[in-house]
Amino acid sequence: MRHAMTTAIALAMAAGSFATYAHDPHETGRKAADGHAGGIASAPSEAVRADFDIVHTRISTEGRVATFHMAVSGKAGATRPAASGKLAGSEVFSYVWPTSIDPWEVGFDRGAGILALAVTAHPDFDDTPLYDENGDGILDNDGDVWHSHWVVLQPNPACGEGALAVVDIPEGAKPRLPKTWPGLPLLLDSPGWQPLLDDHTVEVRVPFDDVGVVTAGSFDGVTAGLRVNASVHAPLLCVVDVFKVASGDLGLPGKAE
Repeated sequence: MRHAMTTAIALAMAAGSFATYAHDPHETGRKAADGHAGGIASAPSEAVRADFDIVHTRISTEGRVATFHMAVSGKAGATRPAASGKLAGSEVFSYVWPTSIDPWEVGFDRGAGILALAVTAHPDFDDTPLYDENGDGILDNDGDVWHSHWVVLQPNPACGEGALAVVDIPEGAKPRLPKTWPGLPLLLDSPGWQPLLDDHTVEVRVPFDDVGVVTAGSFDGVTAGLRVNASVHAPLLCVVDVFKVASGDLGLPGKAE
């Protein structure tokens, strides 16, 4: 599965290259070039929009809580998709931490695909029906506010050669799903963990029953654009633009601290 993900990202990035380097995750005392310790440090790239130009990616743990951290060279969250007024063909911008954690650990079936934590914004639909992110008393009108998801990804040729998609749930299928699944026919969870976007950084604090699955795993960082299928049918949500990969090759070199 990791090979398939690496191939998909390599194809998506074929139109351009990003200069990056991996920081030894075990040398947490040494400062990375961008001023952050540990994790994966990435050289800035003028070819990438500054608010999606990853310069540092890290996961740290304290007790049962894992903090997913990403720093960019510009102001994090400054750019969101333009509203199109309809679901079909609408866009999603995202900050993503692909991991080696089995999807079972957050409520999906074992081996269902590549588990990733994503912070997303999309003005044309709301996929967090339990939460009122903009505080106006209405639950279904705040998709354009940055919010978090667990997503399960797999390569899907219907999205393009080597492209990734959020895994669809076929009609009639009954996969294992988290309690906060938002009801969309996708392996996607809306757990309600509020991301903190502060100047150059994006952070999400995530509780785990067993934080050992985080420390035993590995991770990477990606900024990307996704698009809802124009027919609103499977595949429903495709990764169409990879802005930057923290490691350069999606080798998941990061280790939680």
